[in-house]
This record gives sequence, C-alpha cells and structure tokens, in this order.
Amino acid sequence: MSTLQAGCFLGCLVASPITDWIGRRWALIGTAWVILLGVAMQAAASGYMAPLYIGRLIAGFGVGAASTINPTYVSENAPRAIRGLLTGLYQLFIVTGGMISFWINYAMSLHYPGQKIMYIFPLAIQGLPALLLFVCMLLCNESPRWLARQDRWEESKHVLAHARNLPETHPYLEEEFQEIVDQLEMERQLIGDASWWNLSKEMWTIKGNRNRALISITLMVCQQMTGTNAINTYAPTIFKALGLKGTTTSLFSTGIYGVVKVVSCICFLLFMADSLGRRRSLLWTSIAQGLAMFYIGIYVRVAPPAENAAVPPAGYMALVCIFLFAAYVVVVVLLPPLSPCGRGLTRRV
Repeated sequence: MSTLQAGCFLGCLVASPITDWIGRRWALIGTAWVILLGVAMQAAASGYMAPLYIGRLIAGFGVGAASTINPTYVSENAPRAIRGLLTGLYQLFIVTGGMISFWINYAMSLHYPGQKIMYIFPLAIQGLPALLLFVCMLLCNESPRWLARQDRWEESKHVLAHARNLPETHPYLEEEFQEIVDQLEMERQLIGDASWWNLSKEMWTIKGNRNRALISITLMVCQQMTGTNAINTYAPTIFKALGLKGTTTSLFSTGIYGVVKVVSCICFLLFMADSLGRRRSLLWTSIAQGLAMFYIGIYVRVAPPAENAAVPPAGYMALVCIFLFAAYVVVVVLLPPLSPCGRGLTRRV
C-alpha cells in the first residue's frame, strides 16, 4: 500500500506540467497506459515481490496523475449549470469503484480460498477501468479551455459547440466562449512575463492570496487525516479487531461498508449538497466523524472484544460507528473540491 501511495505522490507532482504541455486528453491516455503496465506487472508477478512492488509503484504513478487530470478535464468541459454536480460525480465513481473492489475480494475469498487466483484476479481486474479510460478518451475531444490556452481558437470553439450540441453561432455558445476568452486574457494580463518564483512570492506575501492557499491546503490535508484511506485499506482487519470472526465475514462487512459510502454519496449529492451548504455540511459531518471514531477507540481500550467470544452490544455499536463514519466521510471528501476559496469563505475563516 505504501508503494502505491508513493507512486500516486510522484504522479500528482508531474501531472500538472505534463497536462499543460500535451493537453488533458493525451495526458489521460498516457496515464491509462502507465496504469495498464503497472497492473500487468502485478498480475504477472506470481508471488515474486520485486515485480509486484515495481508494478504497484508504476500503477500508483498513473493513478496519481489521472486523479489530478480527471477533475480538470471534467470541469473544463462541463456546462456552468452542472459543473459542481459533475465534479461531485467524480467522487461518486471513486467510492463506487471501491465498493466493487470490496465485493470482488469477498467473492474470490468465498469461491477460491487459498488459491493463487484469489489474489491474481483482484490485481488483474484493476486494468479494466484503465482500459476503459484509454478507449473512451480516444473517442473524446480535447478540453476547449486548453485549446484556447494554446491559441487554437477555432478548434476550441468547434469542440465547445460539439460538447454543447449547439451551432457555433448560438448566443449561449458565443457567451460561454467569450467568457473563456476574457478569462484567459485576464490571466495573461495579470501574469505577464512574471516568473514562477515571482508568482509564488506573490501567492505567499499577499494576505488574501495566502489565506486562500492555506485554506485550500488545510482542507485537503484534513480530509486525508480523517483516515478514510486507511480504513478503506484495512477495513477487514478493523472488523476483525472489533470481534467479527473469519476472513469471509470481515470481507462481507467491508462490502457493506462500500455500499454505505456509495448510497451516502448519492443522497448527499441529490438532497443535501445545495440545501445545507458546503461550510455547514463540513462542520457538522466532521464533528460526527470524530464522535464515531472516539467511541470506537474508547470501546477497544475499555472493553476490547474477547477472543472466541460473541460480539457484545457495545461491539455492535462500534460496528455501526464504522458505517456511520463511512457515511460522514463521503461528505468530508466530497466538499473541499466543491468549495471554492472565495472572498466569503476567507472572511469567515
């Protein structure tokens, strides 16, 4: 797991200059190939650890890059009215993929216990989403905003018209295209011939810019420090520690954990994202997450489950807290990308 995360870290760092250089579309096609290469090495390792580690690192590199480029590509192609919804759907598909992987692991442990295919198939099936990404991106157009950044204005307008299914002379299309032109022109006037060092200095020396940068960074750091990825990875071990017996039972509980995350994400996007607001939702769900984890910690410390004993009522409550954490963590993970650090947020903080 650490090797995969190390690859993701490196992939995130190089994704930005690569996608600005060759474009969103070809960058995603390239990351799909990188992931496929890493998955092939993992599946073909056949018990040898060296190719498994290298494959995990390579696949993580592609996953990290794709995770950075995908939201950019979606937001640059999405219409204004549903841009937030489509960005949220990105997180929905992430938790859906996690849920599917949980149930694949459960099915393999149920039907092929102790056989090589039990771990080879889950490793190999990772290549299917990457293959779909590669094939589907070949059928997609480049981002109109990236084309405009390259001064390919006619091609940008043609792609935008195709994405909106409107003629190039339509008033809505002309208005949106003019917004892209105005935004890029403003960025170029603001940046001018400033170097990367000058822009970085301006980011951290001007109070308003510094506040926005710190809010963005802190939100994403705190999002990861909730432990959601750790629980995703070690959910079977956690369920065993809470008193559930048998690998199959813990994997089944992990599958239910994935279902809870998907259902919670759908409910929040449909019914609560706009009505409750970003800031209030973040505050209340963070408190609820903390309370759920505190209960689990206190239970394991004060009355840990005894070996070969039935799970007590307090233990079942701890299991419920895991599922509640899954429901709340979706909101904490989903909201920071949807919450632009604008003037109002800066003043409140």
